Amino acid sequence: MDLRTIRYGVAERIATITLDRPDRLNAWTGRMHTEYRWAIQEAERDPGVRAIVVTGNGRGFCAGADAAALDGHVRRGGYDPGIDPDTIPTPGYGRHPSFDHDFAFHFGLTKPVVAAINGPAAGVGLVLACYCDLRFAAAGAKLTTAHGKLNLPAEFGLSWLLPRLIGLARSNEMLFSSRIVLAEEAERWGLVNRVLPSDELLPATHDYVRDLISTVSARSLAETKRQTYLDLFRDLGTSIEESKRLLDEMMGEPDFAEGVAALNERRPPRF
Repeated sequence: MDLRTIRYGVAERIATITLDRPDRLNAWTGRMHTEYRWAIQEAERDPGVRAIVVTGNGRGFCAGADAAALDGHVRRGGYDPGIDPDTIPTPGYGRHPSFDHDFAFHFGLTKPVVAAINGPAAGVGLVLACYCDLRFAAAGAKLTTAHGKLNLPAEFGLSWLLPRLIGLARSNEMLFSSRIVLAEEAERWGLVNRVLPSDELLPATHDYVRDLISTVSARSLAETKRQTYLDLFRDLGTSIEESKRLLDEMMGEPDFAEGVAALNERRPPRF
């Protein structure tokens, strides 16, 4: 794909997707949506990629929908994403019906996705960050739902997801008021996993991901991620029975033998 709004690169088994409209604080457009999904699909299909990092170029992570695009919606009298649904990539589709939708497709991926929130994450930018599996943020980064001040509803299932991340009361505060929450407060709430100085954010995120994929097998990460998100829709008994089936299956795999050998020999595993 001719990438114009993002950058995509792979190094040390990590795919890094960088939203790349720095002059607009990486504001979201229909083209960016398409390119982002293409990049996620590339990373998911690449056997040399074990994890994905998402960040923004410049001062912002993603300042929400582009103002010019919003103005176009006003002129048209409704929402028009400018995307042909028949051509847009569908990463993560096919695992669960609820995952076959915008942004929820992150839950259907087999690889962890970590957001490095380098600056403001507003509206759809916050949505994107919340659908990532883990979130690291630069000190002072501003997070806001933003929709209430535009006479819009909570976007892309955020009203379902945010209460599950931080609880109903704090979620309602963010969703109802659209007030700005700084990264430090978001960390106390559990929305952000770690806050770092801005110049350390991306290196520290990559360091974390490198350690993760070097110590945990790809199969374990994929199955644990699948279990985690499917269990949001399942009962406890189903979760337990599937875990028993997976234990029996995965204990017969070479990576289990390697993990046991590494444990006994007190060395890092070679997955």
